Amino acid sequence: MSTQPRRPRNVLLIVVDQWRADHVPHLGATHLRTPNLDRLCREGVTFRNHVTTAVPCGPARASLHTGLYLMNHRQVQNWVPLDRRHVTLPQAARAAGHDPALIGYTTTPPDPRTTAAADPRFLNLGDTMEGWRPVGEFGPDHDGYFGWLAQKGFEVPANRDDIWLPEGEDTLTGATTQPARVPRHLSDSAFFTEKALTYLKGRNGKPFFLHLGYYRPHPPFVVSAPYNDMYRAEDMPPPVRAATPGAEATLHPLLDHYLRNTRQASFFRGGEGMAADMDEATVRQMRATYCGMIAEVDDCLGEVFALMDAQKLWDDTLVIFTSDHGEQLGDHYLLGKIGFHDSSFRIPLVIRDPDAADQAGRIEDAYSESVDLMPTMLDWLGADIPPACDGASLLPLIHGSRPADWRDALHYEFDFRDTFHSRAETDLGLGMDEASLLVIQDAQWKYVHFAALPPLLFDLTRDPDEFHNLAADPAYESVVRHYAQRALSWRMRHPDRSLTHFRASPTGLQSRLKKPTQ
Repeated sequence: MSTQPRRPRNVLLIVVDQWRADHVPHLGATHLRTPNLDRLCREGVTFRNHVTTAVPCGPARASLHTGLYLMNHRQVQNWVPLDRRHVTLPQAARAAGHDPALIGYTTTPPDPRTTAAADPRFLNLGDTMEGWRPVGEFGPDHDGYFGWLAQKGFEVPANRDDIWLPEGEDTLTGATTQPARVPRHLSDSAFFTEKALTYLKGRNGKPFFLHLGYYRPHPPFVVSAPYNDMYRAEDMPPPVRAATPGAEATLHPLLDHYLRNTRQASFFRGGEGMAADMDEATVRQMRATYCGMIAEVDDCLGEVFALMDAQKLWDDTLVIFTSDHGEQLGDHYLLGKIGFHDSSFRIPLVIRDPDAADQAGRIEDAYSESVDLMPTMLDWLGADIPPACDGASLLPLIHGSRPADWRDALHYEFDFRDTFHSRAETDLGLGMDEASLLVIQDAQWKYVHFAALPPLLFDLTRDPDEFHNLAADPAYESVVRHYAQRALSWRMRHPDRSLTHFRASPTGLQSRLKKPTQ
């Protein structure tokens, strides 16, 4: 038996907000400069076909932190509570003797059956998921950040969100090269980074499990100097969209709704007008600012990585870089994370496993989903994976071996029931539980099934940008039937499995655990 002490097992889970998969240089985004993400890609495995299984923030993070599909965890919108019965990533890690700490946020409203209607957490779109030990919360309404600003001596305006107005402007009616009013050293990204450095310096040699969240490149689309003009609008790729918003709207009623109702004000502080009215020059400038926001986060990660190097933590830590969801960024005349397009659902995933150094720099093409991250981290720590988990550990893929039963398609869902800021359900004449869709997608076909609206079918080999719906074409009837049946079979394989592995027997309670079917 070896007398060598077991190496510590640390986890650094980096979750940025609204970072699209096509903004990773290692995967071909040559217009970006991200030296620290590049380092992670060189030393880890980058997943080419990775999606969040739900949008927006709350549902996406619920899937990431429970390993459950939207149809099972049912936090279907940001403002919808998460059922307390679900085992979360921090709870499972804590049960195995780890101390999960959180910097950032999870957008998780509490289960109302465990509190009261007067609980102030129901006044905002979500608080911190149970199980995490907050060491740098953004906080509801960003209270943690604004308090930090005030403590640093920055004069916070009466309307606190005005720090994201550009310098010298009272309003912002579109994309700009002007820097944000808040300086670089006091940005929200600097806030999260300082909290991370403080946490790592204070650990006193103990192993760590740290969720490091960043708000960027989430809107408002404005960033502090020098990142505001780091990229030129003319160097940005143009948006993928039809000739006019009207032509785009003919594809589907849900797309038509968002084209008529998505306003710029949610993306530019004080902005006016509709997202669909943004011309190409404005979209390109917005994209340049978005890339500047990415550059700021990358510089911040460099500070964290440098400290880990100095503390000799790098080779004892599983480092995961991902996002909660993507961003339309003007594609199909849309902004935000909505609908069914790849721009909203495809996200980065890079994992550096110090036990898989021989795989460094590799790009993995297997289909991976956000529900896989919870079992991956628990597997790496040697902790139990909850039986209900829909995802599967990515460690075999990271080590260069694809399981024979690995999934052969991507799956994701979107629930568009009414919230206080969106009325798609009412506008489309649907019931609350009819306002939903699911997607099954492989290399050739993307099928979108709606609970109460017409389906969509795209041939991705001929129509990669999803402009031509083939679902109503009789020539593709068999393809629609095949993918609808696959979607149904997928749902039937993934009902709640919390207790289905147990059974009574003449000798007492038995358990028959089985890994999830992909």
